Amino acid sequence: CRDANLGYAFVNLVNGAAVDQVWKTFNGFDRWALPTAKVCQVGWSGPHQGFQAHVERYRNSPVMHKSVPDCYKPMIFNNGVRKPFPRPTKKVKAPVSALR
Repeated sequence: CRDANLGYAFVNLVNGAAVDQVWKTFNGFDRWALPTAKVCQVGWSGPHQGFQAHVERYRNSPVMHKSVPDCYKPMIFNNGVRKPFPRPTKKVKAPVSALR
């Protein structure tokens, strides 16, 4: 796997009062550990909103197929500790290669 992510993350805040501080802290952030010109942009997620909606969006996605390395799959963290991603509810199709 690469040493950097694909450039996005979903952060589910459980305290609405934290929104302003998180927004101020991360919007425009550019002091990454690895050299990059990327600048963090904060925005509301759409069309999915909330933790459960994102779990449902990805749990049966081809990205969850056994052929996809774990480091490319969605991850859930709670208080900085990685938690298991909920298992698929149906058979997951293999991803279609972008390199055809």
